[in-house]
Amino acid sequence: MQSSVATATLPPTKPVKRGPAPAVVEQKSVATTPVPASDDDDFLWTYTEEPHRTRRQAIIKAHPEVTKLCGPEPLTKYVVTGVVGLQILCAYLLRDTPFLSWTTFFTAYIIGATANQNIFLAIHEISHNLAFRSPLANRVFAVFANLPIGIPYSASFRPYHLTHHKSLGVDGLDTDLPTAFEAVFLDSVAGKAFFATFQILFYALRPMFVYQLPPTKIHLFNIVVQLAFDYILAQLIGGKAVGYMILSSFLAGSLHPCAGHFIAEHYVFEKPEINALNPANKIPIPETYSYYGPLNFFTYNVGLHNEHHDFPAVPWTRLPVLNRIAHEFYDDLPFHKSWINVIWQFIFDKDVSLWCRVKRTEGGRKVGGWNEEELGSNEAKGPIPGVR
Repeated sequence: MQSSVATATLPPTKPVKRGPAPAVVEQKSVATTPVPASDDDDFLWTYTEEPHRTRRQAIIKAHPEVTKLCGPEPLTKYVVTGVVGLQILCAYLLRDTPFLSWTTFFTAYIIGATANQNIFLAIHEISHNLAFRSPLANRVFAVFANLPIGIPYSASFRPYHLTHHKSLGVDGLDTDLPTAFEAVFLDSVAGKAFFATFQILFYALRPMFVYQLPPTKIHLFNIVVQLAFDYILAQLIGGKAVGYMILSSFLAGSLHPCAGHFIAEHYVFEKPEINALNPANKIPIPETYSYYGPLNFFTYNVGLHNEHHDFPAVPWTRLPVLNRIAHEFYDDLPFHKSWINVIWQFIFDKDVSLWCRVKRTEGGRKVGGWNEEELGSNEAKGPIPGVR
């Protein structure tokens, strides 16, 4: 089957002044003795450092002006408020429509799922303190953005997601990684179709089986506000309104075009070279993939995922600028052309499965609730913004 991953250079969106050639970067080893994988473990084990910190340093050396792109984006709060209002309006307009009807389903799939995927990714932006400069303002605003999702989500998402950044691919820390249990029992077309259909539930429940977060005041605040909103919505519009919100959230993480980003970001779609499969060779395998298509309009440019992992303190509106400034670092990286094709290939290509994730045994750290201030640090601060 033809791969959905492309490696050709992207055409420049406009002429740019090319900076100095990127420095040759060596991947640092994070383990001296390779740990042999068990016979029933087919993940792509690597013993090289995650690539984003090294590339970030090289980009800053070649283009120090990129650090000026870091910091909050004021537009985010207006987009979030508009989308929250849109979902409340849809719930109101459907108040007299049977919940089990094609009208409700298609509204939830076309409008609601797209809107709630937008909300998921707004919370993703806010988790990096990119809506306001104040960490407290970001935590509270994330709870507001959470309202159309129907269940409390934002407070738990942030520490798990920041740990994903600090511990990319680290077994036992990065909860974005599928477990061996999932990979074994879903290793078929039917299993992968099941995963793609219910992936929102896997992403919601998996973290609790990997490690549990200690509850904090912001978790309690998130729960109380969400339950109060759901109650008020049910009293004023009806229980179907809450059902519409939750259905929209489910469809947003199911077989929906925008949900393709969940799989596209870190699953390895190109079979690695035979030498790269031997951990002793310490040959890095590409483990983050970008997407530069039109669905980025609805998803806070999350498709620019290499750019985001390189500079998590650069907001969604400035990621394309980062790509243009440092394009020589990104032009030759593999990228996806279509999120819809990503879902299709993931399900039907026998060479792509939940095993196709890069894992490492060491490195990284947990974020949130252990030794850190509850509100977290502001990623936009520091001598070199975005480098932590």
